[in-house]
Amino acid sequence: MRVSLTAAALLASASPGWAACAGVEGACEVPMGDYHIALPEGDGPYPAVMMLHGAGGRGEGMVNMLADAMTARGYAVIGPQGLQREGSRFGSTWSFHPEFAPVRDEAAFFEEVLSHAAEVHGIDRDAVMIGGFSIGGSMVSYLACADPGIARAYAPVAGAFWRPHPALDGCEGPVDVLHTHGWADGTVPIEGRVFRDGAVRQGDVFASMEIWRETNGCARSAPDEITNEGHYWHRIWSSCAAGSLQFALFPGGHAVPRGWADMALDWFEGLEG
Repeated sequence: MRVSLTAAALLASASPGWAACAGVEGACEVPMGDYHIALPEGDGPYPAVMMLHGAGGRGEGMVNMLADAMTARGYAVIGPQGLQREGSRFGSTWSFHPEFAPVRDEAAFFEEVLSHAAEVHGIDRDAVMIGGFSIGGSMVSYLACADPGIARAYAPVAGAFWRPHPALDGCEGPVDVLHTHGWADGTVPIEGRVFRDGAVRQGDVFASMEIWRETNGCARSAPDEITNEGHYWHRIWSSCAAGSLQFALFPGGHAVPRGWADMALDWFEGLEG
């Protein structure tokens, strides 16, 4: 359930963690962590993209990477900061894997960030897309599955469900998903990979798409439409009972590809409702 702006205001007055902040130079603090934000010109409320970094990344880096393209189209860009798991050599990450003990309740943290950004910076809480790169993309997938009402839509890049995959009927409800992946990704291959003597088992992206088709009640396993537009090959399912589902492939490796910001915003702005 979303925290109302009234509730966010009460939290702001009750906790010194709910402090004002501005620009990517300074972090915005909330009780469970911090985030960076870049705002477009003009007055809000602004639609927003919250982008989750990959393993060892920084929220500020996600904001810096996307701010020019997205603020030019009137969007705020939010980069929350992951936490480091004790004993991990990969730096900051996200508590998404169902077999690992969580470091933080990430859904509650993201709700804090979005409520704070709405209260302090004027983002439109009903016009939020959550994206993520690599492990951030996996976090987005699990978030969309477990709590689809946190955002309007979800856009993971180079990260999906891990093995064991969630049950086909294991997600909470229909969801709008745009999954983007590099055809030559060797860090998170489309088929996934197993390493650390089997302790880490990445998932199969095609299995993730099957889960989303089942979640959205899609009539067909095969896509209803296939397009080749510029840098991307799109597989589109439009015969679903609810939700929008697209799989965008590009001929590259483990990266947020060129033009992704505009492609993702075009998709987001084309959603019904």
